[in-house]
Amino acid sequence: MFGINNYPGFIMAGVLLNIAPGTDTFYIISRSISQGTKAGVVSALGVCSGAVCHTLFAALGLSVILTTSATLFFTVKLAGAFYLAYLGCVLLKAPPAVTPQDKEAAHPHNSLRKIYCQGILTNLLNPKVALFFLAFLPQFINSDSPYGPLPFLILGATFVTTGTLWCCFLACSAARTTGYLRKNNAVQLGLQKITGLVFIGFGVQLALSKN
Repeated sequence: MFGINNYPGFIMAGVLLNIAPGTDTFYIISRSISQGTKAGVVSALGVCSGAVCHTLFAALGLSVILTTSATLFFTVKLAGAFYLAYLGCVLLKAPPAVTPQDKEAAHPHNSLRKIYCQGILTNLLNPKVALFFLAFLPQFINSDSPYGPLPFLILGATFVTTGTLWCCFLACSAARTTGYLRKNNAVQLGLQKITGLVFIGFGVQLALSKN
């Protein structure tokens, strides 16, 4: 079908890979625990939007550049690491919040838009995600497929769809199970600081990872 081999097998493998915990998973869970359901779901949508971009890059052959240029790979990786560390520092320096309801009522659209954009950037600035798409998707595509980038787009859309469903489920579950903690302003501030440290840790891990 459209140059794709074993599509059901791809779906099963994709679901298992989505369930496997990674940087994006912990990023979404951290957001959900510290800022609630809306922030968690929006961050999940941002991360998955970044995955859509990676799919397009892989389909158009742009991601191949990362495999041939060690300098570019290192530059993107370092930018991603600094950005994660920056997000962590922002959360560490943020003043105590009032209540989640008051925060959302003050600037609901601006804050959620910012979280969405941050989710996109954390995914886009991770070059290993681009390399994953280049390594995983071609295994299910015929080498002599006459359909051009279409197989990449179909498989990428499938992977992103299952990933979005799983990430939104994680966000809602994490936010719901810790909702009573966020009602206490001191605890909420503590969760915010912990989330900041987690983001910084992700940045350090990405920076120290091998090319």
